[in-house]
This record gives sequence, structure tokens and C-alpha cells, in this order.
Amino acid sequence: MPPPFPPRKSAGQKWAIAGATFGGLALLGMVASAVLHGGQSSGGGSGGDDGSPKYRITVPQTLAGGKYKLVKDLSQQADASVPHDGAYAHGLKTAGGQYANGTTTLVMMGIYGTIDDPATAVDHTLRGMTSDGNTAVAVSDRKITPSSGGGPLTCGVDVRRQSGQKITLSYCVWADSRTNASVAKADGADLAQDPQSIDLQALADETAKIRTEVRKPMG
Repeated sequence: MPPPFPPRKSAGQKWAIAGATFGGLALLGMVASAVLHGGQSSGGGSGGDDGSPKYRITVPQTLAGGKYKLVKDLSQQADASVPHDGAYAHGLKTAGGQYANGTTTLVMMGIYGTIDDPATAVDHTLRGMTSDGNTAVAVSDRKITPSSGGGPLTCGVDVRRQSGQKITLSYCVWADSRTNASVAKADGADLAQDPQSIDLQALADETAKIRTEVRKPMG
């Protein structure tokens, strides 16, 4: 007969669940964003280049001043799944990675190229994060200006159910005419963290630092 209760997950198993969830969630969000850019939205983009400086998304070995270390580069896997041209974005490439700091897993995923409508890009990224039917909004997203300045970020908290486990996922998203990226994280030591306890201003400040580390001029 099976045991009356399932065995408790070890800290390592919880970390693995968080990492796998985040890899899938970030890829799903960005792929959905690109697909929606590809013509499922009303209206259309200019299809041109505004002449602004070109930027790319990079995958450094560390993020946030060395706080997070790269575990896996997800760029090749993601780029193979994302259309490179659509109604609102053109010449797209994808880059991203899974990072860790102790029990905390962080995923940074972005696309870069020519983005005609950054506001629509953010909206589609957010929709993609909850489109799987297993993820729900826990703290509604809102625009937050980082304490260090720079463009505002859209940040919030989702809760995902996977293998009977609730996983609290906090995130920030940005988009401009050249880049569209998300940073999301969870703590494997407290996967079901109270969503209301997450300091989104602190997350926005950290994401702003990450943005400067991964968004680099072309050439």
C-alpha cells in the first residue's frame, strides 16, 4: 500500500521545482508576447526603424552586482521558439538565463530588435505569464519608478500551482523601442511566500540594476 502522506520535498527538490517553473514561465511569457506581436492584436505597427540606437540583451555570468550567478543560458532554446518578425516587432532575437543566489531562483528573459509599440509588448508579456491556466495574479501589476531613476518598470506577483505546490512568483517587465524583457524570481526555501509580503519597490530597484547589466549597445 502507498504511504498515507507523500514524502516532504527537500530544499534541493524545492529549488529544482522553482527553477523548472521559472524557466518554463519566462519562456512562455516571452514566446506569447512575440506570437501576439505577430498579428493577433488589433491595429498594426509601422514596420520601420525609428533610427534610435540599437541595443541587445546579453546573458552575463552574474547579475545585480554579483548577487545572482548564472545556472543555465536559455537563449538558444528560447530563440528557436520565438518568431523573428511580426506586426509589432521586427528582426527579433531572444536571450535569457536562469540564475541563483542560495535558494532564490531568478530568470531573466528578453527579446531585442525593433519594437514598434513598447506598451503593447509589456501587456502581452504579462498576459503570457498567466496564459497557461495554472498561474493566477496575486498582486496586480503596477508601474514603479526605480529609486535610482531610469524608465519605469511594471511589477507584480503571480501564484502558480505545479505538482500540488503553490509557487509565489514576483516579477518586473520593461519594454522600449529596442528591448522587451522580464525578470522573475521565487525563493525555494519558501515557495508559498505570502504575495502581499513582497516588496515590489525593492524588486524594481534590483531589476533596474539588472537592466543596466543586460541591456547593451549593439556593436
